[in-house]
Amino acid sequence: MKLYENGAYLLNGKEVIIDGPEAQAAVKSKTGMDIDKQTAKQETIAYGILKEHNTSGNMDKLQIKFDKLTSHDITFVGIIQTARASGLEKFPIPYVLTNCHNSLCAVGGTINEDDHMFGLTCAKKYGGIYVPPHQAVIHQFAREMLAGGGKMILGSDSHTRYGALGTMAVGEGGPELVKQLLEQTYDIDMPEVVGIYLTGEPIKGVGPQDVALAIIGEVFGNGFVKNKVMEFVGPGVSNLSVDFRIGVDVMTTETTCLSSIWRTDDQVKEFFEIHGRAEDHKELNPGEVAYYDRFIEIDLSQIRPMIAMPFHPSNTYTIDELNANLMDILDDCEKRAEVSFDGKVKLDLKSKVRDGKLYVDQGIIAGCAGGGFENICDAADILNGHSIGADEFTLSVYPASTPIYMELVKNGAVAKLLETGAIVKTAFCGPCFGAGDTPANNAFSIRHSTRNFPNREGSKVQNGQISSVALMDARSIAATAANKGFLTSAADIDVNFTKPKYFFDKTIYENRVFDSHGVADPSVEIQFGPNIKDWPAMSALPENMLLKVVSEIHDPVTTTDELIPSGETSSYRSNPLGLAEFALSRKDPEYVGRAKEIQKAQKAIESGECAGKAVPEVAEIMGVVKKKFPEASHENMGFGSTIFAVKPGDGSAREQAASCQKVLGGWANIANEYATKRYRSNLINWGMLPFIIDEGELPFHNLDYIFLPGIKKEIEDAKTEFEAYVVKDGELKPFTLKMGELTDDEREIILKGCLINYNRK
Repeated sequence: MKLYENGAYLLNGKEVIIDGPEAQAAVKSKTGMDIDKQTAKQETIAYGILKEHNTSGNMDKLQIKFDKLTSHDITFVGIIQTARASGLEKFPIPYVLTNCHNSLCAVGGTINEDDHMFGLTCAKKYGGIYVPPHQAVIHQFAREMLAGGGKMILGSDSHTRYGALGTMAVGEGGPELVKQLLEQTYDIDMPEVVGIYLTGEPIKGVGPQDVALAIIGEVFGNGFVKNKVMEFVGPGVSNLSVDFRIGVDVMTTETTCLSSIWRTDDQVKEFFEIHGRAEDHKELNPGEVAYYDRFIEIDLSQIRPMIAMPFHPSNTYTIDELNANLMDILDDCEKRAEVSFDGKVKLDLKSKVRDGKLYVDQGIIAGCAGGGFENICDAADILNGHSIGADEFTLSVYPASTPIYMELVKNGAVAKLLETGAIVKTAFCGPCFGAGDTPANNAFSIRHSTRNFPNREGSKVQNGQISSVALMDARSIAATAANKGFLTSAADIDVNFTKPKYFFDKTIYENRVFDSHGVADPSVEIQFGPNIKDWPAMSALPENMLLKVVSEIHDPVTTTDELIPSGETSSYRSNPLGLAEFALSRKDPEYVGRAKEIQKAQKAIESGECAGKAVPEVAEIMGVVKKKFPEASHENMGFGSTIFAVKPGDGSAREQAASCQKVLGGWANIANEYATKRYRSNLINWGMLPFIIDEGELPFHNLDYIFLPGIKKEIEDAKTEFEAYVVKDGELKPFTLKMGELTDDEREIILKGCLINYNRK
């Protein structure tokens, strides 16, 4: 794999000219065209799709309107509740509500099924589509029924990626979907486009997760594709089945790219024909001379079976490399865990080594990444005639949709799997976010799923429970299962892959999916459950602000799972205050109490009382502030909390990572950088200030107070640097905070206090 920061020209989709002093002359020599770089940038597939969906008239400042929206049952209640508070009357574009995260309805009494009934009645009332639990995971339904060539889809799940089908899809926090429901736009600067040039074809035993992990391992740490569009081109694309491309594409989220798109061909056309939607295919190719801002060359034949060790998809090795350096790599993982968990629990992976081989406790093939037809058929071929054994090792397989499950039953793959001792279950995302198949304490799980962050396997560090996940491809998981739990590369297995043809039968969808066909029925009463609560009132941005630092996190990256845990807490995602009780609970258990304590000061002034009486230390702090800023008073001051994290927001798109802080009185985040665009957008949409501070020793620490004079006026004036003061030892000590550019709408959202206030009628 070769990475080129300077970019490259691609001629007729085949010939690469790396950018440099002689590049344009070389292009002219080969094509006879005297084309400049800016013109060639407009010849990428991504540029063409973005242009068709941009409403601003300015391709530098995009205002995108999407063709379709999709959400699952962890996010759609909050999205619709937010839109309802802003006057929603009907869904203006197709909006699919899937139920694949809280499907089990096993936690919290009736509340999960109450969310589902809320979704069904909202689909009827506002004119949407409702997919019942166990029918399909969100992204597989989108592939089968929504995606189309040249289209754009916005989803409230970070793995919203349908580029292999010619659809530019973006995963964002819920407020961005609210904007689309209110017929507003998705506003971004024109992203850079990174060419991913594929050649060769994978060797036997290598699957899509292997290719994906190889890419993630190369580009995550250096931010090579961060907030950019990955465009897959080159002759190697046609050497991959569409199922294979989909498996690579969905994992591009883990690179922190904004979106992805692939050139399409007859295989993609056949995919749409199989699914009864031939009219949705569109052939997509870059122009005769296309320029990419950055470029990656990948020889697929050089990829080997991969494993991403705990606790990140970028912690990658080949399986051969791991087996050859077993104790050293396991020791490194244990040391990383000790840092990540602050020494609270001990991860003991080295005890998994038996006779020089790594023993695995569990295998999972599931969800939008692993549950595809081809993955499961290949796994069944590898396991055919074998047994997973009667020891600790277990294997669970989740087809990504009921149509896939039905075809696997018809072609015998399910029977092959069941007779080995594997369990085949219904479409469910639980193993991907910690709500299903939790291993035993200190167990090691290998999964063809999307993420292996801490707690994504369901363990609870705060309770002394720790297990861990490594990501692998379905083929190597099956090879390990055939070897009764000893880690094995699929490239080492002698197998005949039968590659059965896929036949899609949408009868189950016709029988069970509610489709309004875009017709709203205002007479329908929304069905609420006791746990479904409205958003609490949120204040506008004050003239001045006093923030207490209530958590200080120095991990290199802080995931949204650490900001608001996944798993069983997802049952409370329809209850803003109830869910907020879990904020940072697995990273900083003191956070909620500290945030609530300073929030008392804000609540006091909102009710006409004295902030200093509600929180006595505030009176002392205000006394120091008034020495330099005598005009500062309770009447023009806002009181709240902030956190510092080095690089927060990697991972899930869930808006609750920000909204939970907001409902607890959070006014800001301070970071060296934000891991993803979507987390920063979530902060803004919930009226929180996304501050940046230069790397180095912090001028403040946990429990310190920070004073921001004139913050409202500075936001109104579009300032990007702010003088702030640490209130310490009876003095105000100045330092500088920064903020990236905000759009006019983003500034107004922050000034109003949140997107709900901005849109409230």
